[in-house]
Amino acid sequence: MNFVIELRRHLYILALFAKNSIISQMEYRVNFITGIFVEAAFLMAKLLYVMVVYKTNVHIDGLTPDTILMFMGTHILLTGIYMGLFYNNFQRLTEYVRNGMLDLMIVKPISLQFLVSVRHIEVGMPIPNIIAGSVMVAIGWSASDIPFTFLNVALFITFMFIATIMTYCIMIIPSLLSFWFLNTSAASEISYSVWDANNMPHLIYNKWIQRIGTFIIPVFIITNFAPLVVLHKLTKIEIVWGILAPIVFFLLIRVLWKRALKVYSSSNL
Repeated sequence: MNFVIELRRHLYILALFAKNSIISQMEYRVNFITGIFVEAAFLMAKLLYVMVVYKTNVHIDGLTPDTILMFMGTHILLTGIYMGLFYNNFQRLTEYVRNGMLDLMIVKPISLQFLVSVRHIEVGMPIPNIIAGSVMVAIGWSASDIPFTFLNVALFITFMFIATIMTYCIMIIPSLLSFWFLNTSAASEISYSVWDANNMPHLIYNKWIQRIGTFIIPVFIITNFAPLVVLHKLTKIEIVWGILAPIVFFLLIRVLWKRALKVYSSSNL
């Protein structure tokens, strides 16, 4: 019962964060519109990969260009979700630790991890990615003759939700390192490179990289499992791991967060 009450409370606070973020960004509409155009430009560069896939008519382990399009659309869609929910907050977390702003947040009557993770929600920049990604998934889904059933849609949405949790767990790690290290830019660059390398089906890599990327550093769960589950290409072990991984990694991040707070000292001390 307490869990339900806390969940409703945090969802209400999340809605307030979203409302305040929209109001704040609407005060600077030129910046808002410019952000959309900048992200659209980056998106156009990513779409060049789509042209290459279709022009070369590449097939990856039985996946046709239409099916590959669904994987790339899933990656772009999740990029939009990441940019909207987490990117700005993870960037700010590093600054909070360096300049001591975290002191003011610690006294707030709410989970500190929740507060720093979703306090600032970006509205404009994710729009191009979410629209383009959704369209690409829809086109790839239809062209691959995947039945548009309630079960398939529910499975895809479920694994997209799992992918969002895994995105949070993996991409917050460089920011958490700022509790121990002064400069974490190298870790951030590595995480961005791994993220960008995940825009194609993991089947392009050899078996060992697939296993590492699925079971040890499970970045492949993020953009591969949602399309694979509706293609019926996930094994039973992968399905079970896909369900357990977000729970395991969220608990690990929770432990890491508590350890990080123990070593935190205000910059004013």
